[in-house]
Amino acid sequence: MAELAEIVAYCQERLNVEAIRDFKGAENGLQVGSSGRVTRIAAVVDAGLAPFREAAARGADLILCHHGLYWEPPFPIVGPSREKLKVLLENDIALYSAHLPLDAHRELGNAAQIAAKLGLAIEKWDLEYEGTAMAPICPWKASREALKEKLAPHFPHLREIAFGSASPEKLCIVSGSGNLVLPELARLGIDTLVTGELKQSNFNQAQELGMNVFLCGHYDTETFGVKALAAELSAKFGVPWEFLATGCPL
Repeated sequence: MAELAEIVAYCQERLNVEAIRDFKGAENGLQVGSSGRVTRIAAVVDAGLAPFREAAARGADLILCHHGLYWEPPFPIVGPSREKLKVLLENDIALYSAHLPLDAHRELGNAAQIAAKLGLAIEKWDLEYEGTAMAPICPWKASREALKEKLAPHFPHLREIAFGSASPEKLCIVSGSGNLVLPELARLGIDTLVTGELKQSNFNQAQELGMNVFLCGHYDTETFGVKALAAELSAKFGVPWEFLATGCPL
């Protein structure tokens, strides 16, 4: 058993939460408290009712999530919002959320973990949001097709937009949504983006700018951070953990 307060304090420092400005209402940190004991950790991408119920069924008393409960407070506690809180409170489950801190982290973050899974060196970090560089830039010395083959085992919903070089020299990784970054990458001379999702209008943008984009799924690109954080907490505090997948194809 571990103390919730100690785990939360460790996460806050390890992820540098207080120094990173996030989207309005993100509320990184402990979002729902508990009686304070932690015996089992569940890692999830989204603070959804189904993974909450699964966590309760599996005996977890701490949930780590990437997309938390709160974005634009205040909100009515009715319907699914009420049910989610009911599951957490009745089962004495704490909820800890880390959004951009778990995208931007140089070791545990989604993008850093994707680079590591692909065996890529990180040349530098770029694409700042509110003063925090969010995306690793990685050298690539093979074909575009080889990159696709390397991505495929990790991302079952992989799609490709191929308007850039057939032999890119550098690529950028943006976990989640990459819909705002194509013009900036073009200015940096990078024509290949690995990301989760784009908007429809980005297809024309990629075509006009001569960009390669590998769409790996918003959900699928953001499973890595919570897994890495949960594994580190398990090793440090001696509590078991598991990842609860939802099968989200988006």
